[in-house]
Amino acid sequence: MSGKLTSVPFKYGISEDEIVVLSCPEYQEGFDGSCYEFVVIQRTFLSAQSWCERGGGHLAFILNDETQQFLQKHLQPEKDWWLGLAPASVNLTLDSAAEGPLSWLDGSDVSYSNWLNDPAPGAHCAHILRNSGFQWEATDSCSQELHFICQFGSVRSIACADHNATLQCGSGEVIEIDDSFYGRKTVHYCRTSSGSSATSTQEECSWIDVIDSVTEDCHGLQACQITADVASFGEPCPGLGSYLSVEYHCKDVTSKCLFYNYFKENTSHELFLFRMSPNSIQMQPINIPDSSSASFSFPSLGADVLSPDMPVDVRKNPYSWREGGNITGAMGSLSLTREDGSVITVENLSEEIQIFLPRLEEGQVNSTILDLGNYSTLMIDVPSPDVTLVLKMEPSEDIHFLVLLGYQDYPNDKQYVAKTKMPHQGNSREERYTWVLGLSDLIGRVGVHYVVLMPIVEPGVKSINVTVTVTSIAAQCKYWDETKSTWKEDGCRVGPLTTPLVTQCLCNHLTFFGSSFFVMPNLVDVSRTAELFATFSDNPVVVCFVGAIFIAYLLVVVWARRKDIQDVAKVKVTVLEDNDPLAEYRYMLNVSTGHRRGASTSSQVTVTLLGTEGESEPHHLTDPDKPVFERGAVDTFLLTTPFSLGELQSIRLWHDNSGGHPAWYINKVVVEDLETGQKWHFLCNSWLAIDMGECVLDKVFTVATEMDLKKFSNLFFMKTAKDFRDGHIWFSVISRPPTSTFTCVQRVSCCFSLLLCTMLTNIMFWGIPTNPSEQTMDLGHIEFTWQQVMIGIQSSIIMFPVNLLIVSIFRNTRPRDKPGKSKPEVSNQGKTGRVSPSQPPSPQRDKELTPDTVTKDIKRIAQSLSKAMKSPIPRLELEMMPGQVTDINTLLNLVEEIIRQQNRSGGDQYLYRQLCHVEKELSLLGPGRFPNPDRYRRAVQQVQCMKGLLESHHSSSKSSDGNSSSKKQGGLPWWFVFIGWILVLATSGVSGYFTMMYGLTYGKDRSISWLISMVVSFFESLFITQPLKVLGFATFFALVLKKVDQEDYGYPKFEGDLRKPVQAARRDSTCSFYQPPPPSDIERMKNNMIKEQKVFALIKEILTYMGFMWMLLLVAYGQRDPNAFFLTQHIRQSFSHGISESMTHRDVFTWANTSLLRNLFGVYPGFITDGNSKLVGNARLRQVRVQKNSCGVAHSMRQAVPDCNAPYSWEVEDMGSYGPGWNRSVSVNTSKTLRSPWQYQTQASLRAQPIWGSVVLYRGGGFVVELGPDSQNASSTLQYLFDSTWLDMFTRAVFVEFTVYNANVNLFCIVTLMLETAAVGAFQFRSDLQSVRLYQSTGGLHSFVMASEVIYFLFILYYMYVQGKLMKQQRWAYFKTKQNMLELAIILLSWSALSVFIKRALLGNRDMEYYQNHKDQFASFHETAIADAILGYLIAFLVLLATVKLWHLLRLNPKLHMITATLQRAWTDISGFLVVMTVMFLAYSIASNLMYGWKLYSYRTILDSALTMVSLQLGIFNYEEVLDYNPVLGAFLIGSCIIFMTFVVLNLFISVILVAFSQEQIHHKQIESKFLLNLNNIFILSQVCNMSVVSEVKEHIEGHKANIL
Repeated sequence: MSGKLTSVPFKYGISEDEIVVLSCPEYQEGFDGSCYEFVVIQRTFLSAQSWCERGGGHLAFILNDETQQFLQKHLQPEKDWWLGLAPASVNLTLDSAAEGPLSWLDGSDVSYSNWLNDPAPGAHCAHILRNSGFQWEATDSCSQELHFICQFGSVRSIACADHNATLQCGSGEVIEIDDSFYGRKTVHYCRTSSGSSATSTQEECSWIDVIDSVTEDCHGLQACQITADVASFGEPCPGLGSYLSVEYHCKDVTSKCLFYNYFKENTSHELFLFRMSPNSIQMQPINIPDSSSASFSFPSLGADVLSPDMPVDVRKNPYSWREGGNITGAMGSLSLTREDGSVITVENLSEEIQIFLPRLEEGQVNSTILDLGNYSTLMIDVPSPDVTLVLKMEPSEDIHFLVLLGYQDYPNDKQYVAKTKMPHQGNSREERYTWVLGLSDLIGRVGVHYVVLMPIVEPGVKSINVTVTVTSIAAQCKYWDETKSTWKEDGCRVGPLTTPLVTQCLCNHLTFFGSSFFVMPNLVDVSRTAELFATFSDNPVVVCFVGAIFIAYLLVVVWARRKDIQDVAKVKVTVLEDNDPLAEYRYMLNVSTGHRRGASTSSQVTVTLLGTEGESEPHHLTDPDKPVFERGAVDTFLLTTPFSLGELQSIRLWHDNSGGHPAWYINKVVVEDLETGQKWHFLCNSWLAIDMGECVLDKVFTVATEMDLKKFSNLFFMKTAKDFRDGHIWFSVISRPPTSTFTCVQRVSCCFSLLLCTMLTNIMFWGIPTNPSEQTMDLGHIEFTWQQVMIGIQSSIIMFPVNLLIVSIFRNTRPRDKPGKSKPEVSNQGKTGRVSPSQPPSPQRDKELTPDTVTKDIKRIAQSLSKAMKSPIPRLELEMMPGQVTDINTLLNLVEEIIRQQNRSGGDQYLYRQLCHVEKELSLLGPGRFPNPDRYRRAVQQVQCMKGLLESHHSSSKSSDGNSSSKKQGGLPWWFVFIGWILVLATSGVSGYFTMMYGLTYGKDRSISWLISMVVSFFESLFITQPLKVLGFATFFALVLKKVDQEDYGYPKFEGDLRKPVQAARRDSTCSFYQPPPPSDIERMKNNMIKEQKVFALIKEILTYMGFMWMLLLVAYGQRDPNAFFLTQHIRQSFSHGISESMTHRDVFTWANTSLLRNLFGVYPGFITDGNSKLVGNARLRQVRVQKNSCGVAHSMRQAVPDCNAPYSWEVEDMGSYGPGWNRSVSVNTSKTLRSPWQYQTQASLRAQPIWGSVVLYRGGGFVVELGPDSQNASSTLQYLFDSTWLDMFTRAVFVEFTVYNANVNLFCIVTLMLETAAVGAFQFRSDLQSVRLYQSTGGLHSFVMASEVIYFLFILYYMYVQGKLMKQQRWAYFKTKQNMLELAIILLSWSALSVFIKRALLGNRDMEYYQNHKDQFASFHETAIADAILGYLIAFLVLLATVKLWHLLRLNPKLHMITATLQRAWTDISGFLVVMTVMFLAYSIASNLMYGWKLYSYRTILDSALTMVSLQLGIFNYEEVLDYNPVLGAFLIGSCIIFMTFVVLNLFISVILVAFSQEQIHHKQIESKFLLNLNNIFILSQVCNMSVVSEVKEHIEGHKANIL
């Protein structure tokens, strides 16, 4: 007898030293030859065993301590886990019963155990008990749902009827069958229910041996599956059912089966060998378990081809091939050999072998959607003459149509290359709509082919609205001819099941096979332009997107043009106004302001250069035509000195801290000597501010050495900043350097061209086949895969050369020279900074020129020469008394003497220019302006003589300078800019047109998918590719090249003749900014700044607090609904009808049958009262009881009172189980699914919580009964309870619990109606209603409230940051400040509220899920209601603390500050009086409770007495009840309390506060006046400073204008 068997081959073969390890699935754990699965779902014992049996296993056996320890490592200790233990007496074998009540499911003894308690005789199952240290617990309740452990053995497999038994061995092993039977040996396997009796069916059960049948089909295989088929095996056990059991072991066959690698021509190859039966070969595909391997399927082979026990050798890519083969897919080979190793020849078969060769790399799919009603045309480019063209068509509806193929022309009914009618014959829809065109159909033609689809229209049909998606695939099937070492196609063809992922080859022989897959780009038929644009209304996605890009480009170009105009105004060299007219030595200063926040300055900046040959005068760095020292800007200034300063050593910068934002972050300064071309770098990177950095306004920066310049930090950040501003094509649009010739308009146009070209390449390569296992990322309604991301990356790489060409043209093109201006002349403040030659002075200047002016100029020349001398000279003539006139001839003699002594050669050219200037001034004055004409003539002669001394050297230097000044400018010719614009227009236009054409061809859905891919590509290029490129190049330059970029961008070139003098005004040395601010002024400014910062910080804090408080109130009231009060009031009033102050047991049942049922089951089914609130689940009754004889009876009354029942407490609560009528003699059936109302249920099982009543706190457990879904069931339940005396003398409280949902106000209401008694026999009514909003998504303000919650926690994160900084600064002193503790409490309460909010949401979802799955049961929302109440309390305390914080924020208010100071001053006395008041208050409270607590309601507890005493002090007091009870004692108590508490203690308390208040008033007036004066001075000082600076600047500008005029 043989069963229905299925064998599955596996690759096997191991090396000699490889260790065989049990392989378990990833969701199982292996140990000691078995796989264990820890199932976290809950099932009954039988259901858990069935669950394990479906996988061929059973509930876990623990046979030793090692297994116990292993399981403990993977178990969760807080859960219960079923084990494979069952009663031993039901074993159907003839063996003796095992000792003990339980045994393992296979009947074996329990030799190892870990019992918590010994199993009871009636136990039917066992489990690992939670929180017990993983000990076992036997139970008779096998219907409870627990977690369980499944064990799957490697040597045994069990399968129930009509299920499969799986046998599997490891790599390099085969199956050896030891034993197998079909039937039943034990009742525990494959049980269908617990009702089956073992004894009644024992005689009918048996088993049969099927080892031969199993061995025949599974012996020698690595794995197989056997079906327990009743039709094949019969039914040996018809009563209980049969199961199949197989015991086997795995045999190592390493000696026969191999897995090895070998190398040939530097390539590693693998050879796999394993054995299969002939039947298995023809029944299933043969493949290697690898997605990239070939698969072989054999047809029916005759006996002349195959013989039994024939091994199969599978080889993959063992040989190399020639390049001419062009094999792009996977390769595979399969050969059949006999046992002696001889090869079986398989060729010329009548039926073809089916071979699937997957592609090694994914490629794009060319799919086009054609409209069948318009005779749509598809263009296909056939790349090779020996390919097979596969057209896979997918019509939107099943329809008949013709497909025509034409070559280089549109086909028709008469002229075509090939023609077919669709659909074809086939087994699947894919085969029926696939057209395979082989070599005979294409006739070796290469190039463009046209495919036309023509519908076959039936009579009466006027129009067809059907689309067909056509996918074109070009593939080849080749085999390797080992004799000729080449690839051939004989006997192989491409099959119709070819897809973009795999090629189907049909061959009639065996050898090495390979496939080629040609990628054909999508082609667009330009002649279909009008036809495609006619479908715009159906698919406007791409066209509208491209149009929007063009419109956006035009708008951005307008902005970019304006920005270019603004940048032109910034590109200038500012010639400093205070340059000395006689100073001719030029230095170019490039000052870089940092990019930090607040780096720009409004102050007046002054600079001084210090060199080895002297130092320059202080120079004011300013420009009246443009703002200077803006954030990230580079300002260029021309500074002149009389002579060279030599090698620069340092630079000194300071400012006067004026303006609205005086702080300045200086990045670096580059000084260039225009005469020698030498540069000095000063790496500043410092703040010049009184409140930031080093808090200095004056600082000296030394020159940077070569090592400083080549530091990694300097090179990296310099290169990164430069590349981001100029190299990043997208970021540079905004941050372009103003001096760059690559304009903003050109950069925007390059971005526009790049974007459109990327879109075109993206849409051309769109259509890569989707891998079903690829994970999809979901962003709301947008989904995309990593496949789409890779398309974006490939598109960016392809478009890089085109973009690089356009950018290089624009960047390297020289600007066009303007005709007609060979030597442009601009004034010394012109925007290009070019120096003009000397111009005749204006009449105004002529009038100002006097002999004293000339004398002063000569004196400056002498002083400059004395500074440049290394030895001092006599200075008697220079140091004359005030009021004494200096002789001009004497000064000229002194200058001539210095010239003759020093024999100057280095600086004589600048001295020569100064003498020329003096000579010009003398000629303008003439002898008439001098008192003595002889002195005038002598002075002219002296000047000409000194010029003669310097004439020769000056002429030679001019010639050398003239030769060196001619430099040739590099770069592309100016007209190359037109080529760049032509490329931009061409690429943009062509890309935009073809992108729209592709989009119209693809259809709407596919266009949307492509658009998502394109957007991903754009942002990937913007935020990933180019920033990584910038950072990578910067790192490479900083670490490897370490090259300092001397020709940095941002420095405008100084054009013009450098030898021509610069017109400048004479400096006004009285200006304050020419002197560094003294330390006293800096200290004063620091103090004023600190005061200003405190005031503005307070204002900022108040504004922030107002926003915070607003968000908090929105969150607080967003969690509460005013309708909740009306809902609870309505429900409370509805169920309060028929309630009296004292109710008996009968009254309780009467109220339940009338008012309760009438309102609980309203007019509308499922709704309570008037039909507005839906009843969620069923309502239930719950009572709590006390134990009998729970209190002691006085000895003298024991005869009259037989028992005593105490008031309710948790200690005396009855938690037993009874029968009807509270009869213990009736046996309780614990296996019932519905628990009896006479059995106690715990709080956990009821999913309830403790609840406060009027008397005591009640536990959440009790005796429970559900009322059912309708009034009839509820009424019958109540009648049963009444008849059975469910309420008796031991009942202490009855609870009616239910939940309703009112959709009108979107509120759940958890209702608990309580009837409680204090052991006096009368019930009192009390209700507890809690409204909760679980569905936050309904309501118009939900989004607004959610936004408020997010903003609120952003505020909390801000406050955490602030408090963290304070905590870091103050350390332990932080916790000594009350304000800090208040802030900390608000932060902690906020995060606590968030955690409770999340907990409430999770609990609400859990309870709603329980209700959805158990709609006919009571759904408990008590835990959710408690979480909601806690959330409300936390939010209330948050509002309280946040409001108290307002007191601190208003600390500058004099009145509030005085109140706070008064309380602090009087705190010592107040604390003493508080102690006295507390003692007296407590004394009167205890005394009143002792005297009136047994009689009067207001004094029944100490707390109530305390509240009554407080009311007495406030005048809210019921005097009559006290005086009526005892007039004398009551009058004494009330009178003494009023006298001592009100008249004495309280008045003294108030007096202490008043005394402290009067003292504080005197002290506070002085502080208040001083504070207000300081505060006023701050604002007045800031205004005055600003006004003074502005006025000073205005005066300076006006004076300069007057000098020029």
